[in-house]
Amino acid sequence: MSNSRTGRPPVQRLTRRPPLPRPPRENPVRRLHTRARKAWDRPLTAYYLILGGSLLITVLGLVMVYSASQITALQKSLPGTFFFRKQFLAAAIGTVLLLLASRMPVKLHRALAYPILAGCVFLMALVQVPGIGQSINGNQNWIAIGGSFQIQPSEFGKLALVLWGADLLARKEDKRLLTQWKHMLVPLVPVAFMLLGLIMLGGDMGTAIILTAILFGLLWLAGAPTRMFVGVLSIAGLIGFVLIRTSENRMARLACIGATEPRSGGIDCWQAVHGIYALASGGIFGSGLGASVEKWGQLPEAHTDFIFAVTGEELGLAGTLSVLALFAALGYAGIRVAGRTEDPFVRYAAGGVTTWITAQAVINIGAVLGLLPIAGVPLPLFSYGGSALLPTMFAIGLLIAFARDEPAARAALAMRQPRFGRKRGGGPSGRPGRWNTMRRRASVARTSGER
Repeated sequence: MSNSRTGRPPVQRLTRRPPLPRPPRENPVRRLHTRARKAWDRPLTAYYLILGGSLLITVLGLVMVYSASQITALQKSLPGTFFFRKQFLAAAIGTVLLLLASRMPVKLHRALAYPILAGCVFLMALVQVPGIGQSINGNQNWIAIGGSFQIQPSEFGKLALVLWGADLLARKEDKRLLTQWKHMLVPLVPVAFMLLGLIMLGGDMGTAIILTAILFGLLWLAGAPTRMFVGVLSIAGLIGFVLIRTSENRMARLACIGATEPRSGGIDCWQAVHGIYALASGGIFGSGLGASVEKWGQLPEAHTDFIFAVTGEELGLAGTLSVLALFAALGYAGIRVAGRTEDPFVRYAAGGVTTWITAQAVINIGAVLGLLPIAGVPLPLFSYGGSALLPTMFAIGLLIAFARDEPAARAALAMRQPRFGRKRGGGPSGRPGRWNTMRRRASVARTSGER
């Protein structure tokens, strides 16, 4: 008989199993770092950074040129949108150049190196001809092309040196001649010094500094030994010291580094100090777009060399840090393109363009912050000036073309399909075809990181 009082068999109680150990929670910081690292390692990261970063810098530059140039235009009895319209036209032309450069094959870029160099040398020599060259702010580096439009050939000299120098070093590397110091220096350094001499005849030392930075960047990428690098740097430094020492204007600019008063030791530091005033009055988020006080005649060259100061006053620390982040992303992408390619021309050209844009941005922003002497160079893609904008946008097109030409990037672009497109033909069952989306490629083997 059952021992239960009700006559029913006793209920068998289930024994509890021990709980399974929970997997350890992943650190959110580490998870975020892992995701960011995967995003950086994707084949199209450099392509998106160059395209998106340059577009954002150009658009923000147009907005700031419009804001910073209105008062200057009205003071000269011009329409308030005068400088903005010219900059917008230059940006439109530059966009066409960017698209052409991004679609041109590498062989065509190399074929254009010598014609561009010859044209720049001719125009830079033409600047010194009386009646043709024009002087602005003490520098004779301009040629009038009709109406209010002018061209500065020395700005195109940067692009010429990058293309020609990259083609020269690439051909010598193919022939294994760069192990000899004479082949590394000749004719690259003499031609670069010729361009520097033509620029310095007009008194534009700022552009000469950028050209020198491009030369050193090409030599460094070519693997110049330390002794040779230090030798060329010493010669350039000695020439620069003599040029600065023999010019009162350049000595005054050097003395204004870190100045806090418009008259510092009898030297006029008005522009440098008022640039600091503009940045200091901006605060975290700025006074608002169009609300700058310094652009009302207090800050010279508010829409050109010192547009970064107006940006800090109107958009604050958040705006200036955004601009710095965009330039940092652009520089990283250029270094990545130069480091991952196997084509020597692409490596030298991408490295030269990255050195050009990065060095020019550092010199301009450093001068506005009072950390470097005022060199009179514009902020790339941002400041007013069509002569500076056009070759820079063509150079950005070069970087985009090189980023697209990477093997992994080509494969990733080939796998991309539009979300909406033509329908595929029906199958044997007569059912309508599916839309041609990226989902149909989910089963295709792909390298890690490709989208």
